[in-house]
Amino acid sequence: MNTEEKKQEEQAGQHEQVESATYEAFEQAETGTADAPSDAVQAQIDEAKKQAEEHYQRLLRTQADFDNFRRRTQKEKEETAKYGSLKVIEQLLPVVDNFERALSASKDNKDYDALAKGIDMIFRQLDQVLAAEGLRPMEAVGTPFNPEYHQAIMQVESEEHEEGIVVEEIQKGYLLKDKVLRAAMVKVSS
Repeated sequence: MNTEEKKQEEQAGQHEQVESATYEAFEQAETGTADAPSDAVQAQIDEAKKQAEEHYQRLLRTQADFDNFRRRTQKEKEETAKYGSLKVIEQLLPVVDNFERALSASKDNKDYDALAKGIDMIFRQLDQVLAAEGLRPMEAVGTPFNPEYHQAIMQVESEEHEEGIVVEEIQKGYLLKDKVLRAAMVKVSS
């Protein structure tokens, strides 16, 4: 038997003694035979009061610990909400730098082919950052219309597609991991 079990057994025994002594004192009080509690009963009552005070103090400390834990987790939640996008912003800063360089170069140099090539490279860099965060475009054209992923803005006659198939994408839709971030605006065959 370990020390914790011994301690619990001793406390249970003391509790039974206090109950027994209290019951006897109560019976004596009812019958009128009790003058004052005996020294043994008084000692047990004092011990019970001492234990009750210890338990009460432990309860107060536990409540204080819980309140501190609640405040700390609330503060951590606020910090996470406030700075949650920090990682993505840090990854986007080089993209912003490249856009600034492209804008600056376009004012000095009128080579539109080089500008288009530079903007294409910046777009690919931005696409990589977003893909690393779990953003991916939906493939809509040629798939059956699904209102969870598509927003139909028009129905068109189509001889090459059967009814209910997306024939044209007006605005790209995106998924963030497995959640629809933006539904694709599409034309659907009728």
